[in-house]
Amino acid sequence: MRIIFMGTPDFAVPTLRALHAAGHEVVAAYTQPPRRSGRGKKEQPSAVHRVAEELGIPVRHPVSLRKEEAQQELAAFQPDIAVVAAYGLILPQAVLDIPTHGCLNVHGSILPRWRGAAPVQRAIEAGDKTTGITIMQMEAGLDTGPMLAKVETPITSKTAGELTEELAELGANMMVEVLEQLDQIEAVPQPKDGVTYASKIDKAEARIDWNDDAAAVERKVRAFAPFPGAWFELGDNRVKLLLVEAADEQGAAGKILDETMTIACGTGAIRPVRLQRAGKPALDRDEFLRGNAASKGAILT
Repeated sequence: MRIIFMGTPDFAVPTLRALHAAGHEVVAAYTQPPRRSGRGKKEQPSAVHRVAEELGIPVRHPVSLRKEEAQQELAAFQPDIAVVAAYGLILPQAVLDIPTHGCLNVHGSILPRWRGAAPVQRAIEAGDKTTGITIMQMEAGLDTGPMLAKVETPITSKTAGELTEELAELGANMMVEVLEQLDQIEAVPQPKDGVTYASKIDKAEARIDWNDDAAAVERKVRAFAPFPGAWFELGDNRVKLLLVEAADEQGAAGKILDETMTIACGTGAIRPVRLQRAGKPALDRDEFLRGNAASKGAILT
């Protein structure tokens, strides 16, 4: 099939590679424009941009697809179908109508739960036991289109980074299978019950509230690892918690209870496993404590 691929972050890369490996003609890869990042604030192409160039696929990165000029350029590729995975731009109806078979989306949840921008993080944060991938036919609403396939996977103790990698591979394999059987699959409308929305992660919400119970703090740490990173202040330093474990202790919320840096929460306690000071490398707890004062009895805010 002649495919327009639309995606931006690492999550989208396995699907792009899988489509290419399966012998489809990926006529163009659409991705978000390069962003300034790193110490030098140089413009960096997206993960999809880099891989598309590696595979010899033409790259387009319009700021918007609402202008007629951008829509005409896309239509000139004469795509049979568009495959979308975490693209990050809204597709207006005029774009959805261009491919002969419409636009299919690789979504990181079992719809209709966790429609929206951050389904992996919100599923972990909420304490869901399972999540998965849904392949859906896109329409104008936010992740409201009918479903062509879905597969579940347990969340267990995975971080958002680990779970995203797993879902990316699942989604890539599912998309290839769906395209192979496209003329045999009947799209199923999403259930009307069970709709939830996964709002975009705001960095401000990543600060840990020690008044929350320990289970909620542990989930928040996993949900925001590796980005943006759940954090707290230790003296004058901002410290990210990348991994924690539950501790069978009690105390005033935010109090460091012992020399292993067990920290009391509203109910229960957590013990850091891996931490990172701003601008410093990530360290295991014992190594972190050798260079950072975390005195027993101190209260974290």
